[in-house]
Amino acid sequence: MSDLTSKLNPSQKEAVLKTEGPLLLLAGAGSGKTRVLTHRIAYLIEQGVKPYNIMAITFTNKAAKEMKERVEKITPYGKDVWVSTFHSSCVRILRRDIDRLGYTSQFTIYDSDDSERLIKNIIKELNINEKNFVPKAVMSEISSQKNELISAASYREIASDDFRMSTISKIYTEYQKRLKQNNALDFDDLIFKTVQLFAQNPDILDKYRERFLYIMVDEYQDTNSCQYNLIRQLSSKYRNLCVVGDDDQSIYGWRGANIRNILDFEKDFQNAAVIKLEQNYRSTQTILDTANAVIKNNYSRKAKELWTDNEKGNKIKFRKGENDLDEALFIAQEIQNGKENGREYKDFAILYRNNALSRVIEDRLVKSSIPYRLLGGVPFYSRKEIKDIMYYLKLLYNPLDDIALRRVINVPKRGIGDTTVEKLALYSNENEISLYESLLQVNEIPELKTRGKKLTEFSKLISDLQEDALSLNISTLIETVMDKTGYREELEKEGTDEAQGRIENLNELISKAAEFEEHSEKADLASFLEEVALIADIDSYSENDDTVVLMTLHSSKGLEFPIVFMAGFEEGIFPSYRSTLSDNPNAIEEERRLCYVGITRAKKQLYITCAKSRMQHGNYISNAPSRFLKEIPADLIENEFTPTKKLKTEPSKVISPKTHSPNPIKDYSSYSKILTPKGVTIDFKVGDKVKQIKYGIGIVKEISPAGADYEITVDFPKAGTKKLMARLSKFKKIE
Repeated sequence: MSDLTSKLNPSQKEAVLKTEGPLLLLAGAGSGKTRVLTHRIAYLIEQGVKPYNIMAITFTNKAAKEMKERVEKITPYGKDVWVSTFHSSCVRILRRDIDRLGYTSQFTIYDSDDSERLIKNIIKELNINEKNFVPKAVMSEISSQKNELISAASYREIASDDFRMSTISKIYTEYQKRLKQNNALDFDDLIFKTVQLFAQNPDILDKYRERFLYIMVDEYQDTNSCQYNLIRQLSSKYRNLCVVGDDDQSIYGWRGANIRNILDFEKDFQNAAVIKLEQNYRSTQTILDTANAVIKNNYSRKAKELWTDNEKGNKIKFRKGENDLDEALFIAQEIQNGKENGREYKDFAILYRNNALSRVIEDRLVKSSIPYRLLGGVPFYSRKEIKDIMYYLKLLYNPLDDIALRRVINVPKRGIGDTTVEKLALYSNENEISLYESLLQVNEIPELKTRGKKLTEFSKLISDLQEDALSLNISTLIETVMDKTGYREELEKEGTDEAQGRIENLNELISKAAEFEEHSEKADLASFLEEVALIADIDSYSENDDTVVLMTLHSSKGLEFPIVFMAGFEEGIFPSYRSTLSDNPNAIEEERRLCYVGITRAKKQLYITCAKSRMQHGNYISNAPSRFLKEIPADLIENEFTPTKKLKTEPSKVISPKTHSPNPIKDYSSYSKILTPKGVTIDFKVGDKVKQIKYGIGIVKEISPAGADYEITVDFPKAGTKKLMARLSKFKKIE
């Protein structure tokens, strides 16, 4: 025991030794939570707990892999511990017992593109107006319901008196029906169906309760209601549950995370112990003082304050550029200066509230010859040619997958058009069979006699490839698919640089498959498809690439960098405009938590930048500096007033903007004038009656320019006074 805990601080040691009963471990940013979890696992094994009886759950493959590797370094028995993500854990459970729910173990996993495509098909078939029921929005609503464990049947009862909800209910019901017909689950189903499996089959639940005697959950503040219920099911018998998280880093409310799960832990799990990890090993004290000063303005949080034995460090550097081009030039200049002073490009990260802010920064980095990597761009497995081949593999594994079949039936082109596919789909729906089963019966479909030969040839191709899949390893199977389908040949005939790039990407896919075969314990097609389906963009990030990293603040959680730039630090951007108009007080609090996350990514130096004006939606807009800037004590900030200068690698002339006033308080206290929106017309005035789809009829009280739109203040008899955007809210004047 002494060896395991000798290098831990007192709070960490207490957390490792507290093995029995429920435990809430409040782990502040950079406080060594992974170290605690891995040592806790090793200590349990040292105390005689079988590795087989220990479960550790986290959110990303990257985090799970790191945890497993670190456990195996500490104890030789670490490989037998169940270390996995929520989704991967549920896939493992469902592969064994999903037949109890009417699926087969060969189910495929639909990503968001698959789900959206299926919903789009359903909306079309049900003759629903897609403009009023946008597939992505419908998919988001269905996802929200699943996160709250509300089934299609339950939603139908809730929605009975509401036209919009009842329409979505029809789509939701048909969506679940089609998923089952396709023997497919979407991401939300993976957890939803596992909870359902346990609820309906006590014998299966008891089997896993007896296996997982000790359960640890990382990033508990990010759990939704469905994940919470899963953990309660598994831990309710022995109650040896340790959850690790930081309520101050709960930033995923928009995708279902429920901060109450961590705030109410002691209520939900009686006699729970609470241990705080407040010593930070990552950042300077100045950076931590900044983070503490901002986050203390939130009400919904558990009191804690980060501190460190590290150096005090430099002040936060704040820079207000003349415009977004000047802001980007300043960032590039500081990176160049750092490089000349011995820094590596990988030491720098540029974080922003939304992806739209990256374009101007990217342009400047390119012009300045600064290498960078954009996280949140098109991931490798989302590229067209990669998805095409992956859909062939999905179809070979699960022929019932209609979405996969629709994707590849005419790729490369083989004379099977949309009309033919729709006739095939109509026959499938009428007979309640899959598209592939309809293919096998094509000679019995009078409407498809003229296309019978081509459809038969395609079904024969798939049948042949299915036989290949039984005998070939994955990398060889991919090559075979590319050759037998004519996919490679078509790209070679095209002969363009783009086509050559696609071929190179496919060769990289073959290499990735070969690497998977080499390192995976179970290198079969099902495991490969599962790994690809559950991979996240952040999983591919490597700290070894010597490039500047650009990413959203949401993507940055869990990472750290010596030098961080937080760009676009302005009202309407950060916090987002939508959050400033929200009736929910948690909206701004979540934005503040996101700010806290951004600040605590920095180890040595934090820059905060904004601009007097920037191009948004085709117009130049002036935003005030973010309200969060006012929450940082003045003695922690150093204003950068040096005019931007021409970079050594700058190919064109740059006009230096004027220097700024040395008084930062003046900059923080007032909003700049917002320009009148262009291209937005409204047919009503103050005093008119308007109708809005959510709140009904109200009276316009105020109309104000708000960047690229108008902010409309309306008094609704039932809902009260609301501030809404004209373009988004689609007001209709009532005569």
